[in-house]
Amino acid sequence: MHTSSSNVYIGLMSGTSLDGVDGVLVELPEDGTAMRMLASAYTRFTEAFRQQAMALQQPGENEIHREALLGIAIAESYASCIAELMRAHPALQVRAAGAHGQTIRHRPELGYTRQTNNPALLAELCGIDVIADFRSRDVAAGGQGAPLVPAFHRAVFGVAHACRVVVNIGGISNISILHADGRTTGFDTGPGNVLMDAWISLHQAKSYDDNGHWAGQGTVSDCLLELLMADAFLHQAPPKSTGRDLFHLDWLHAKLALIAPLSAVDVQASLCIFTAATLADAICRYASDASAVYVCGGGAYNAVLMRHLGHQLQQRGCHASVSSTAALGVSPNHVEALAFAWLAQRFTLRLPGNLPEVTGAAGFRLLGALYRA
Repeated sequence: MHTSSSNVYIGLMSGTSLDGVDGVLVELPEDGTAMRMLASAYTRFTEAFRQQAMALQQPGENEIHREALLGIAIAESYASCIAELMRAHPALQVRAAGAHGQTIRHRPELGYTRQTNNPALLAELCGIDVIADFRSRDVAAGGQGAPLVPAFHRAVFGVAHACRVVVNIGGISNISILHADGRTTGFDTGPGNVLMDAWISLHQAKSYDDNGHWAGQGTVSDCLLELLMADAFLHQAPPKSTGRDLFHLDWLHAKLALIAPLSAVDVQASLCIFTAATLADAICRYASDASAVYVCGGGAYNAVLMRHLGHQLQQRGCHASVSSTAALGVSPNHVEALAFAWLAQRFTLRLPGNLPEVTGAAGFRLLGALYRA
């Protein structure tokens, strides 16, 4: 199935929300002309997989064995997603599949980031060259290893003489600032859906707050919001990145212990505003001239969160319009998978995939490792 002349790539992304795998089959012409989406697919994780991945976020017994099994499981999920992508294109030649893996630890300040995967098994199962381990080379060069998507956002969404912000709201939120002068900056802003998902799972046994319905029924606690907004990470200057290593239920419970008891629904309402407020703070501080904000990731489908983001921007004097990336012709749940197809292409063309001004790395680096079919 591999051919050196093909411009067709697969991108596979499973993020911190731990809901499943988003996959895309896309043509990426080397001459820089517009990409062409050929197929998309989604493979949902089982609850057992989610629990195993969640458990590996924290120290525990027999971690090496459990991570190895999780790597096999995610490779099998990726293979299922690829099979679905190829069902309508069985004879299509694919240059490579970019497989991000599942982040279980992200500690760039200690010199490592860990994306569980088994790319050798994936190459074996699919008969396609696999590019994986995109983040570690940037970390080795002194960078955060994240976010890696701003370079892709510039290539696909950037325009001349206008500042746009692309916001990804997955488990964690990050922004890409596509400056009017051609510069691109970006960083993780803080929690996206991770705390809201954990809270509704704890209280309603649901994996996420569909359309923000539960949060919309609550009343925001100013006391809780003030405590959440005081976290040191939010006030660090970029480059910076974060993950479940910092923002998790124990972190939230520690904040709740400092104030009078709240109803569960009021906590959810406060968490929703918290995500919107951290994003608005970052945008207004670093992209006050933005004319438009485009949102991708699962948060783009949360109407309450999207409304809060618009209001929070306006309250800070930022008048950028807020919409999802669908307004630019790209479905919000495809953007990150497309980014890793693009990064796989960068690897095969021997071109750098990082932006040092975003990650803080010592320079441009070729990202990824190749597992031949």
